[in-house]
Amino acid sequence: MEAAASDASNVFASTTTPASDAPRAWQTVLEHVESRLLSGELVPGDRLPGERALSAELGVGRSSVREALRVLEVLGLIRTASGSGPTAGAIIVATPQGGMSALMRLQVAARGFPVADIVRTRLILETSVAGDLAEAAADVDVDLHAADLLLDAMDDPHLDAAEFLALDAAFHLALAEASGNQVIAATMAGLRSGIEGYARAGLDTIADWATTSTRLRREHRGIVEAIRASDAPTARSRVHDHISGYYAETLPDPTPTTQSLPR
Repeated sequence: MEAAASDASNVFASTTTPASDAPRAWQTVLEHVESRLLSGELVPGDRLPGERALSAELGVGRSSVREALRVLEVLGLIRTASGSGPTAGAIIVATPQGGMSALMRLQVAARGFPVADIVRTRLILETSVAGDLAEAAADVDVDLHAADLLLDAMDDPHLDAAEFLALDAAFHLALAEASGNQVIAATMAGLRSGIEGYARAGLDTIADWATTSTRLRREHRGIVEAIRASDAPTARSRVHDHISGYYAETLPDPTPTTQSLPR
């Protein structure tokens, strides 16, 4: 958390921090909140003390408290509201995946993740998601409605390649969200722009987009069919071949090669 907060602080650092404040005093506030979360003293729904109270308790300036609260809000750990009353102040929230996804999107935008690493991560996560969904489908009705809608949208013959690939990335995210695993869904959401970006970057190497898009649609529906049939091994295999196949097609000499990518 400290490393992520440090990165975020570089973006949101205030230029008005008093000279009397110790360097990086806002980290004292972050560490205080983190320790209280770990100990169970703070739980989602709890309200943090006000700026003045935190400043006095921790011996840091109020500007450092405000800085720490900005970082915590960017990380998705608190929600702040101005004014007075029961909804005002900083409240611990239970859905930090928004902040996690935002930080990953920034890394992707800055090209901090190599394409090969994104592909390997997708294979690890998405084969697991497909297998878990297929296994769950044996006992419950897995909700794949969002994925089905995206598959239908991709059948539109008037879509250009960029529109198709945007829907393609959304389809893979929909499967992750259907799994109910918030960490996987947040990771996939954070990687979505990177996934779409490398997919679009490979368009120039595709000789016949109509043939490729037809194959991709068929592969998507095959994945969903395997999930609904509770066939976990086939679901995993189809996801693996779908992702690594496009990667190999658009980057004919990838490093690492698709043969070395995990199944």
